[in-house]
Amino acid sequence: MTERPLDLICLGRAAVDLYGEQVGGRLEDVQTFAKYVGGCPANIAIGTARLGLKSGVISRVGDEQMGRFVVETLAAEGVETAGISVDSQRLTALVILGIRGRDSFPHIFYRSDCADMALAAEQIDPAFVASARALLISGTHLSRPGVEAASRAAIGHARAAGTKVVFDVDYRPVLWGLTGHAGGENRFVADDAISRRLQSVLPDCDLVVGTEEEIHIAGGATETGGALRRIRELTDAVLVVKRGALGCIVFDGEIPDDLEAGVVQRGRPVEVFNTLGAGDGFMSGFLSGWLRDRPLAECGELGNAVGALVVSRHGCAPAMPSREELARFRTSGRRPDAALERLHRLTTRRAPPAEVAALAFDHRSQLEAIAERRGAPFERIADFKLLVARGLEAAAADAACPGALVAGALVDGRYGEAVLARWAGRGWWLARPVEVPGSRPLAFETDPNPGLALRAWPREQIVKCLVFYDTEDPAELRAAQDAKLRQLAEACAQTGHELLLEVIPPEDRQGAEDAVAGALTALYDRGIAPDWWKLPPAKSARAWQEITGIVQARDPHCRGFLILGLSAAPEDLKRSFDAAAGSPLCRGFAIGRSIFQPAAEAWFAGDLDDAGAIATIAGNYREILALWQSRSPAAG
Repeated sequence: MTERPLDLICLGRAAVDLYGEQVGGRLEDVQTFAKYVGGCPANIAIGTARLGLKSGVISRVGDEQMGRFVVETLAAEGVETAGISVDSQRLTALVILGIRGRDSFPHIFYRSDCADMALAAEQIDPAFVASARALLISGTHLSRPGVEAASRAAIGHARAAGTKVVFDVDYRPVLWGLTGHAGGENRFVADDAISRRLQSVLPDCDLVVGTEEEIHIAGGATETGGALRRIRELTDAVLVVKRGALGCIVFDGEIPDDLEAGVVQRGRPVEVFNTLGAGDGFMSGFLSGWLRDRPLAECGELGNAVGALVVSRHGCAPAMPSREELARFRTSGRRPDAALERLHRLTTRRAPPAEVAALAFDHRSQLEAIAERRGAPFERIADFKLLVARGLEAAAADAACPGALVAGALVDGRYGEAVLARWAGRGWWLARPVEVPGSRPLAFETDPNPGLALRAWPREQIVKCLVFYDTEDPAELRAAQDAKLRQLAEACAQTGHELLLEVIPPEDRQGAEDAVAGALTALYDRGIAPDWWKLPPAKSARAWQEITGIVQARDPHCRGFLILGLSAAPEDLKRSFDAAAGSPLCRGFAIGRSIFQPAAEAWFAGDLDDAGAIATIAGNYREILALWQSRSPAAG
């Protein structure tokens, strides 16, 4: 296959799946739902992108929040979204799904006149189709005249450009009007007219994939061998039969009397949690081999492995594995375990910013002390935090904040709730504290279970936890803090939030250069591996090198560390920035009081107005940013 900008374009459904979170009961009794991107082509685009292919989508979404969610999620996964158009008249499709048991997955399609079913032939860009090595279409988009015309137009452009055509039969009787709305999980109803419709595209296909029931509808027969032979009469395509737990069979020629004479790949044994999306996972894995010209047996093995991982998890698109995760699963010979699930979470996160310039103003007790000292009510702290936010906005809008560096902030929910709402969806790096200020042993504001509180936090908010920790602490104190940190790490893993762990030695040990390195080693020994570290400003390059070596050896997927300020003077921060400049894990800074405290003291005393506070904070932030940008390893 020739080199092109894209490996695969998936045409068809792009929707939102609302998965019930209560398992084992009726869909009628589900109380809460998890929201994911859904729709067979969109799922496959995400699955193949995670496996290293360059994927794109042709579809339509509504001009509303769900449509933007679909497009933003696809883009964040590295999927090309130039082929997705916005429909101002129709809504993005929804599907509500439940997990009642191992073989019962009720779901309801909300697709009446939805946006992706309004895709029209004239909206198919021949150049975009030609930019891919393969085009995937699904059977659902042959079910109505308009989308059928769009699919056929795309196939025509593909054939003209030498783009391979992949056909996912994707048969849902309810979407062809053959069952009532409650019959969404029904996978087969025989219908000769539908069989003829599906068969009409087979001559133009290079790869056809379906379950046994889907092969039956495509072949117009209820016996698999007969259906395959009818399909073979119409196409020379590679034919793949998905057989669930049994694996798959691939046919690249005549259909033998004994179907087991095809290229058979046995399934991987796993604990099945949810079979919805298994086929999309299989297709993603199969295509990751087929589009790299791997042998068909290997393609089938890849498909089975991805399908096995997907059925062991909640949802479809978010369950798709990364390339690294899939490689480990294939070579381990084991079923998915906690280590693989952690690798899945770490390798499917959104890409981090190259550098973070964060203004930390999640302070609560410190600002309360300033307000009390100046005779101001605590209610004014929230007003001051809005001024801090405006100061950061003013500074971040300057040319001094280049594209590779992302503005960020640490903001609390107690006094900074309005700021968090103000910045929702801005794309900034945002962290929010969970600890009781100054607590030692560590305590959470959300006790006793931080996981319940984190469910109410937007996913974009990183969970920040400050712990005063040292290897010379009494064993009882360390054990109590370790238990709290493990509980928090587990809560973050369950809710999908990243964890930023700020480690500060107690006051009598803050001057010891080995204190931070020792604390990190001890925490890793206890199985605590946050996504980010926030660390005190060390002045020695040797100290930063030691910290970097520890993190790289213990957690190669760590995002890195940010340097905190501890009210340090600019010249001290400069020395620390220079000392850390040689570390590949130093991602930026998260500094607060060095930036906002002078303005806070004057503003709460009534000696500085709002505009002056904003200007002061913006100026101090710019100064710290300039120090960061001028850092030099040689100076360390």
